Amino acid sequence: MKLAVFDFDSTLMDGETIDFLAEVHGVGDEVKKITEEAMSGRLDFFESLTTRVALLKGLEYKKAVEICENLPLMPGAIETIKGLKDLGYKVVCFSGGFRIATSKAKDILDLDADFSNILHEKDGVLTGLVGGDMMFSSSKGDMIRRLQNLLGVTKQNTLVCGDGANDLSMFSEASTKIAFCAKDVLKKEANIVIDTKDLTKILEHIKA
Repeated sequence: MKLAVFDFDSTLMDGETIDFLAEVHGVGDEVKKITEEAMSGRLDFFESLTTRVALLKGLEYKKAVEICENLPLMPGAIETIKGLKDLGYKVVCFSGGFRIATSKAKDILDLDADFSNILHEKDGVLTGLVGGDMMFSSSKGDMIRRLQNLLGVTKQNTLVCGDGANDLSMFSEASTKIAFCAKDVLKKEANIVIDTKDLTKILEHIKA
């Protein structure tokens, strides 16, 4: 059994889900600035997430779902996941973003599972609150350990791929650490660095 774990925003998907939502809600510049600080490791992830989601308060939930169901996939995403599955990997997605985005991508990409956060809504609008599996900078590492124990997968048979500081915790749990179009803080910890927006480049580094 082998396990491949991908970040979602700016890894499997070309962009940041919360930035797309913020743009429609008229708070795009403010949210993008906080996202950049968080992904570069200069802001605590939990604080940055809750601050950004609070700015989405009042956005119509139906509109948020519509946006999240039409996000652009990263070039090569479908082919790369199929290629890894052909090599015997279970492929899952971890996201500090939102279930309304990752659940749709799970179906399109044929992922084995997705773990992300839930945007709270009431009376058809976002309340500005959020909760879920991926709220903290340590969440991805914690979830990988739980999956490894459940599936009987070793660190040596684990591959991870991400782009930002909140992916650091999962890098310590895997032997194959891929920084994909990543921030410098993540590149420093990677043993594979890909700077081209083409996920199929990963397959060139992976042995059967």
